Amino acid sequence: MGIGNFSKASRLSLKALRLYDALGLLSPAKVDEESGYRYYHESQLAPAGLIVMLRRLDMPLDTIAEVLARSGTEAAGVLHGYWREVEDAATTKRKLVGHIDRLLKGEIEIMHEVLTRQVGEQKLLSIEKRTLADALPRVIEENGGKLIQHALDRGVTITGPMLVIYHGVVTMDADGPVEVCVPVAGAVEPFGEARVRIEPAHRQAFARITKAQVAFPEILSAYESVEAWLRQHGKTMAGSPREVYFAAWDGLEDDDPACDVAWPYVD
Repeated sequence: MGIGNFSKASRLSLKALRLYDALGLLSPAKVDEESGYRYYHESQLAPAGLIVMLRRLDMPLDTIAEVLARSGTEAAGVLHGYWREVEDAATTKRKLVGHIDRLLKGEIEIMHEVLTRQVGEQKLLSIEKRTLADALPRVIEENGGKLIQHALDRGVTITGPMLVIYHGVVTMDADGPVEVCVPVAGAVEPFGEARVRIEPAHRQAFARITKAQVAFPEILSAYESVEAWLRQHGKTMAGSPREVYFAAWDGLEDDDPACDVAWPYVD
């Protein structure tokens, strides 16, 4: 079957067929050595139809390749794994729509208990990074691990929980920067990208959230709550917001308290 007839029968454009050939998704059964003309076999209509259906799900071509490379329950497993990702992304977007809707309507609420505390002067061992939202968890984990390990290897006392200070907005379009910090005491030298600095004593307003609530966009409601509380009580923000990770992350259940969303302020 010539490529033109196969295109009509499979409902795949000539451009798509050439692309799928180049990617190894659906190669011709035969290619004329002199003319380069592509020929397909009727048996290739079934995988071509499968590709059409998978593309209607907006499945990426590399994932389609995984489906085609498997059969039966293994291929179905790739399909269901992809669809779980789609549904998770839709759930995240649905929650974000709710957040944006409240912002547009001016319905910012204090949805978390907001407390205050005095934070003393701290010596911080820190690494500042620029990152987009999708890489943020990895950036926090990797650089926090570097700081903690450096302190442990040199016998430096860690005096408090790791914190992440947001010196700029982090989204899929804005890259911060963020500063991953570990409070320490005693003599400690900078290393690699890490620096040592002193953060002055200050007052903080904070909302405590669970491990599950740390996930985006749930965490936005904690920031909303703290910001709204500061405005309602006539406080002035006096520094960059931060997340204080006071518990061992890997040992936590979703409902366990895990993080304080905090904002320095002055009266």
